[in-house]
Amino acid sequence: MQPEIEEYNRKQAEIDRKICDILASEIEAELPEAESKIWHAHPVWFLDGNPIVGYSTQKNCTRLLFWSGQSFDEALIPEGKFKAAELRFTAPEQIDHELLKRCLSKARDIQWDYKNLVKRKGQLERLK
Repeated sequence: MQPEIEEYNRKQAEIDRKICDILASEIEAELPEAESKIWHAHPVWFLDGNPIVGYSTQKNCTRLLFWSGQSFDEALIPEGKFKAAELRFTAPEQIDHELLKRCLSKARDIQWDYKNLVKRKGQLERLK
């Protein structure tokens, strides 16, 4: 895990820190080829420069965001006007590890081109 992601997790309240540590560990295990970094103040994983998954702590939960999640055919909550979808956790035991693994696999296989969103003037194109 990147040191800045470890630092991000360490700064969270105890419950959120546990959730973040689990998420980071599972993301790293399922997507070892992904580049991870703090992006817009939150941990995000990228494939070929394209953001695919990240998490952030909110006032009342930890949010796990899949940039192409609306295309996964899973029980995710749509987020925003593009293809993103999320899961929210308030306790570590709420993490469905099988769902998480399926979504991480789909994040690799189903991608919309967020990397070039500005260049394409807000138009998303499917990469995979």
